[in-house]
Amino acid sequence: MEAGMHKIVNDTHPSRDIILKMPKIEVHRHLEGTYPIKSLFKMAMKNNLDVPSDIDTFKKTFQFPKNHKPDFLLFLSKFKKFWYKSIDDVKYITLKSVEALADENIFYIELRFNPLHFTELTNLDPCEVTQAIIETGDSAAKKIGLHIRYILTFNRGIQTANEMIHTYKLLHNSDLSRVVGIDLAGDEINYPPELFTPFFDLVKKDGQFRIDIHAGEVTDTNNIWTSIDQLHADRIGHGVSAINDPKLQNVLKEKQIFLAQCITSNYQTGAWEDEPSHPMKDLVESGVPVTIASDDPTIQDSLLTDDYMKAIVNFNWNIDSIIQLNLKSFDSTFLTNQEKDKLKKEYLLSIESFKNKFRL
Repeated sequence: MEAGMHKIVNDTHPSRDIILKMPKIEVHRHLEGTYPIKSLFKMAMKNNLDVPSDIDTFKKTFQFPKNHKPDFLLFLSKFKKFWYKSIDDVKYITLKSVEALADENIFYIELRFNPLHFTELTNLDPCEVTQAIIETGDSAAKKIGLHIRYILTFNRGIQTANEMIHTYKLLHNSDLSRVVGIDLAGDEINYPPELFTPFFDLVKKDGQFRIDIHAGEVTDTNNIWTSIDQLHADRIGHGVSAINDPKLQNVLKEKQIFLAQCITSNYQTGAWEDEPSHPMKDLVESGVPVTIASDDPTIQDSLLTDDYMKAIVNFNWNIDSIIQLNLKSFDSTFLTNQEKDKLKKEYLLSIESFKNKFRL
């Protein structure tokens, strides 16, 4: 394990209820994949959408089936864009999504979203959408005592680099002071990172946002190397293939480029087809900077808590192991050093309260 993080093994696993109450750090979660299913159902009924009219069938239709074998196309099929009829729908589902983070005891989150996801079928203004999500999310976060920032996602299968540049410049008509990062997501096989170098050169030159690239999820490490060398990646989404490249692991350590890894998501998409052998354990214990994330918890029908439990059970970690990983994960955030230090102190107080409550 990384220097300063001694390896702690576990004799008895804590219950899921205890882990649910543990304060958590989350830097890789898509708003579009985190809507509370009951709120989504309510909005669908209001908008008279052609979807199942009973909640149980609705859930089965729009969530990945429990205990289903990995299926990337089935996973993708659960994402829909027809939910929204107005900007009020965007505000409503954002409000409910952020409020629900209290149920998971999320302490800090960098919540990502693609403004164009909400505009494709609605003709809404992407700047209006961006502003609505940030203002609504901030309001909900303040109410529940959550620390929140935002990441803007650009989808490589929807836009070219030049089109991304156009959208990026357009979005500057919004107040982006609460946005900390720019994310590249989507099909990394057919749209490799080098296609988007001009866009990320611009983002890097502007110096306003950090850069987060989905890479090495379903490809070898070439896409991770390119993301670092050409797209200026400060953080990598998933990066499971890094386990096969010791040279890359050394670079990740030297540059402190974190891998945000998602055990449940990686299994369901087929990025890693055996949860107990997920590379997170070996990467962490060899000193590679890794943070646990959820990705799309509603689509997956699985919370960040469940990924914590899988790490505990499969890797023989315990609560202190996860707390140490979360403390280190503050370095994965796109906050300033001053903000990181302040929040880390608050987090330690929150952890102390958590431990005292459960006599840990």
